[in-house]
Amino acid sequence: MIARYTSVASLTAAVFSLMIVSPASALEVAQAQEAQPAQGQTGTQTAPISDEKLEAFAVAYLEVDKVRQEYSTKIGATSDAAAKEKLQTEASQQMVKAVEASPISVQEYTTILTAAQNDPALAKKVQEKLQNPAPAQQ
Repeated sequence: MIARYTSVASLTAAVFSLMIVSPASALEVAQAQEAQPAQGQTGTQTAPISDEKLEAFAVAYLEVDKVRQEYSTKIGATSDAAAKEKLQTEASQQMVKAVEASPISVQEYTTILTAAQNDPALAKKVQEKLQNPAPAQQ
């Protein structure tokens, strides 16, 4: 149970960074946010990430980005600080739900974000998947 909250907290950090920036740079900022908690972990856990997982990540990322865009507009239109904070919390929860509804777990999502920051080749693959995502299963 504690591990789940840690993953959610990591995703929340990435999510808040996504709300501040454009989609083009959102991945880089989210990755930077994810790298900070990972620094305490020991070294090189770079297991290869399958194309299937990268496609699932892209699907989840695009869903998270939709939520980010929706809430970014709402937050931008609100002048009340308390209302903005409430919307940010709501957005964070919705983004976590978007990842949970995707083909990968929150942990896998944050792991891929972290790995992509540390591996330029993986980051390029992620960008390619984001530009050409697999057809969504509906």
